[in-house]
Amino acid sequence: MSAKLERLSQHLEKHLGDRLKCLTLALGEVSIEVAAADYAGVMLSLRDEPELGFEELIDLCGVDYSTYGEGWQGRRFAAVTHLLSIANNWRLRVRVFAEDDGFPVVASVTPIWNSANWYEREAFDLFGIVFDGHEDLRRILTDYGFVGHPFRKDFPISGHVEMRYDPDEGRVIYQPVTIEPRENTPRIRREDSYGDVAHG
Repeated sequence: MSAKLERLSQHLEKHLGDRLKCLTLALGEVSIEVAAADYAGVMLSLRDEPELGFEELIDLCGVDYSTYGEGWQGRRFAAVTHLLSIANNWRLRVRVFAEDDGFPVVASVTPIWNSANWYEREAFDLFGIVFDGHEDLRRILTDYGFVGHPFRKDFPISGHVEMRYDPDEGRVIYQPVTIEPRENTPRIRREDSYGDVAHG
């Protein structure tokens, strides 16, 4: 571990204490995990403590761990955030698992970094993770009336509904997905000598 990452790890342990569930170093970057109950407070400390100084949120995404590895026993949904400290020149990955797999909720960090706004909307849209305290949590990538969350591992590849233009009604309508079985045309096989020119 480099001296810089060692110093960052020490500062994290000093300022987060018992709120730090896990701290790991992988691929030259420090990652931490915190409980959902501590998430908002930890994120505020990460921004406001001068020895940490993560003034910029780079990215936030949702993750579905339902098919992760063999025999995964942990929670299903997590929000993963990437932070940058320009003042201290280091980065950090923060992971928080939602406590309820049926209705995943974690605190919104938009009051801390407003750049999280669209990232949280994307994680809500694609994974169904609700960010408590977000002022405008609407879908951002899927269409109006879309059913389900398409990045969940159990979401059907064909989706639940399809959209098409109905000339009789003169508008776009939604209907259950209809996939008809395809009839494959057998490939024509020719003799090995097909197309050879006879030499005389």
